[in-house]
Amino acid sequence: MSNYRAPGPDPGNVGRRIEEAIDRIETELRQAIEYVNDAIVPQVRKESIQAMRKMADTLQNLADRIEQAPSKPKDPHS
Repeated sequence: MSNYRAPGPDPGNVGRRIEEAIDRIETELRQAIEYVNDAIVPQVRKESIQAMRKMADTLQNLADRIEQAPSKPKDPHS
């Protein structure tokens, strides 16, 4: 009876399958990181720069309007 093996997965095979799964996960992560670096980051950078320039124009216009508005003297009784 010492040669009896219970049915089920081979313990050595399970370890190998786990290693293969880890290798696949690492490969997928590398590809995801590469995609983010190559596609997402440049697009975000481009859109951020556009947003900052638009905000700068808006602030410039606001400063111009404030500068051109007649200033009202403060009421000394308030």
